[in-house]
Amino acid sequence: MNHHSADSDYAAAGFGQGLQPGPRPALLMIDFARAYFAAGSPLYAGVESARDAAAQVLVAARAHGVPVFHTRVEYQPGGADGGMFYRKIAALKLFDAGSPMGDFEPPLEPASGETVITKKFPSAFFGTDLAVRLNSAGIDTLVICGLSTSGCVRASAVDAICHGFIPVIVREGVGDRLAAVHEANLFDLAAKSAELRGVDEIMSYFEGLAS
Repeated sequence: MNHHSADSDYAAAGFGQGLQPGPRPALLMIDFARAYFAAGSPLYAGVESARDAAAQVLVAARAHGVPVFHTRVEYQPGGADGGMFYRKIAALKLFDAGSPMGDFEPPLEPASGETVITKKFPSAFFGTDLAVRLNSAGIDTLVICGLSTSGCVRASAVDAICHGFIPVIVREGVGDRLAAVHEANLFDLAAKSAELRGVDEIMSYFEGLAS
């Protein structure tokens, strides 16, 4: 099935109904860790373009007063708090406490006052207080940048819609180590769980909030 026929097939089945982003968004920056950008890292993913696009969105969010939430991954040395997930992916040892590979990739470090959620598993919601924080702030829409598309971005977007938030994935602001995997997951997310928007569309969305 080619991409055009896949679009038609999914549309005929009723997938991909549009969700309109709401007036109270937050920006979720998922796991922009040095491990994905450092030469020689087993998690190096070649996703510099996603980092650069996310940096544009981050600057715009701050300029327009959109709350920003960052996630990071950290485990006890040896991963006793990482369960089966830590055992499944050997490279997660890069996120043991004290490893510089878990540090935020410049220029995406959190600013003063921005919330940092430390997680152990793919979803930014699982085992964290993110949903409580978003609800307390009156957030209705979650604009998502991050890594990786097939892993933590996907898991977080699915959990976001399950928690009643509108997930909006910034197409250029997410990435994965394989282009085919990246595109397949974006297609499926757009059909079932999230909205996709380009950087320019997100910029316009943020600019329009004041009016």
